[in-house]
Amino acid sequence: MFDGASVVLIKRRFEPLQGRWSLPGGGLEVGETLEAGVAREIEEETGLTVFVGPVVEVFDRIMRNNDGRVKYHFVLVDFLCRATGGRLAPGSDVADAVLADPEALGAYGLTKKTEEVISRAVAMRREW
Repeated sequence: MFDGASVVLIKRRFEPLQGRWSLPGGGLEVGETLEAGVAREIEEETGLTVFVGPVVEVFDRIMRNNDGRVKYHFVLVDFLCRATGGRLAPGSDVADAVLADPEALGAYGLTKKTEEVISRAVAMRREW
């Protein structure tokens, strides 16, 4: 999700990955399309309205507890989005929201997969 040349990051308030920086997102409501859910979740978490573009990547995130049992299993669909309005402000389910330079993400401690998705989105954005 981009606002100008910056990528929008949120700091997760709750598990999974509580306290970690990530991309905005969340669950779908029954009967909601993927694109509508993406737009709603981004607005709820960041205060920004967006145009939802193409899919960047689809992947599983499986997190296990200490004894190896599956604690969380998410199927994530990341879309290339562009801010069209609103004002960046963290929503109630995030601890913070920032605009970050996609070339300087090291300070955010992102997962390797999140960094890969952002890199792919940056490349796709050049053609979009």
